Amino acid sequence: MASALTAERVRRDVEVVARAGLDIDTFLAEAVDSLHRAVPYVAACLATVDPSTELLTGTRKYGDLLGRDAHDHEWGLIEYGTIERTAFSEMSQAGIAAAGVHEVYSGDTERSLRLTTFMQPHFGYSDELRVIFRDSGSQVWGGAAFFRDPETGPFEPDEIDFVGSLSGAFAAGMRAGLLSRMATTAPPPASAGPTVLIVGPDDEIKQTSMGAEQRLSELETPTHNARWTGLITALVAAARRYARGESSVPPRSRVRSRSGMWLVLHATPLLGPEGSSGDVVVTVEEARPPEIVPLVVAAFGLTQRERDVTQLVLQGVDTKEIAATIHVSTYTVQDHLKSVFDKAGVRSRRELIARIYFDQYVPRMGAELGPSGWFTASEHPAEPPAQPQASR
Repeated sequence: MASALTAERVRRDVEVVARAGLDIDTFLAEAVDSLHRAVPYVAACLATVDPSTELLTGTRKYGDLLGRDAHDHEWGLIEYGTIERTAFSEMSQAGIAAAGVHEVYSGDTERSLRLTTFMQPHFGYSDELRVIFRDSGSQVWGGAAFFRDPETGPFEPDEIDFVGSLSGAFAAGMRAGLLSRMATTAPPPASAGPTVLIVGPDDEIKQTSMGAEQRLSELETPTHNARWTGLITALVAAARRYARGESSVPPRSRVRSRSGMWLVLHATPLLGPEGSSGDVVVTVEEARPPEIVPLVVAAFGLTQRERDVTQLVLQGVDTKEIAATIHVSTYTVQDHLKSVFDKAGVRSRRELIARIYFDQYVPRMGAELGPSGWFTASEHPAEPPAQPQASR
């Protein structure tokens, strides 16, 4: 590992860019470039996840991995379909911030299925350092994998510890990056409905609904074959584990599309006459505001009481009623509101509501409401609402 002085400079650099309000791509590019000065690596892959399920929502690659997407679908099946001590899900459940494959298996890296059957054959990597990006509220926003080849040798314990110490800073930067981007263009008309794929026991797509390629091409990180992104295979693999009783919740994730709009992806194992058939149905549909609001609010980094206050503000409850509901004084409510406004970067209740709703759904504003209670297609989306004057 680099000198203590270099490591401290890298830590400071990462913490500064994490607080700079950068979009996720810019933040990660600057942060991993800085990290390389303290902990050298030949390639890196950073992933964003849905904090409520910790399922994959996007990936960014650096170094030797840049542009090498052909095997992403295989990675999704291995990562979410098998159990390994250094899998992101296992590390998260165990409360481990960072781990190196070489160190975990005491040099016997052949015990790592992921490394021996996937990373080494396809890319030639001999060691992998993984880190979970967890904020102070214990929510996971992503993770990273850094790789070395035989020439550079395995990651040392002090390097693993140092990368693990940056977990909170990376989480803060990714959480802030989630809020830095507004929806820019309208997605396909809502009348197109959900996209459905049926994946067989052999992990091949058996059937798709019409327009599936178009919908899946909107995903954040499409590969050469849009149907087989790691996002889809991660869901399929997680659904198989759910069918085997290895998890208790059907896999589901909220994903930002390339247009900036939100999609909800979920997978369900299908049952035959004798139980599980091995088929998995994957559904991709446009997210409704109630599905995204909790995610956006969580990204502000609010305390539980501040979240309670925000939820009531979104329901149109006034300060006196909020105080009565959560059993505090109106002065305490005002203090909570001030903290919420500061964290959200707004000056009033109206701006807070606009920040949470309109940033994500501007392309739909002005459209007609359909029978489902959701917006219909509009050829001329309304302009974003004017910023209101500061008030409480």
